[in-house]
Amino acid sequence: MNPSSRCRRREVRYSGHVQGVGFRFTTQQIARHFAVDGYVRNLSDGRVQLVTEGEPEELDRFLQAVHERMGDHIDDVSADTQAPSGEFKGFSIRY
Repeated sequence: MNPSSRCRRREVRYSGHVQGVGFRFTTQQIARHFAVDGYVRNLSDGRVQLVTEGEPEELDRFLQAVHERMGDHIDDVSADTQAPSGEFKGFSIRY
């Protein structure tokens, strides 16, 4: 995806029982239905980090879908919005 002037980057960190429950796989599957690029990965402190770029409305819909599917495992969410880097092609799981 080429970053447009409306494109944004969101870095989201989920805490709770978010590792070992298919969070990364599910997030990757959900991303296929949205015009977003980026990655999801486990952090060493037990959280999951999601970095995604796209149009603001599409990011909102994508993150809402993640929350709807995985919300039972999420205790807290922190997020930052930044300018996009355009570095991603597709959406992947990082290890």
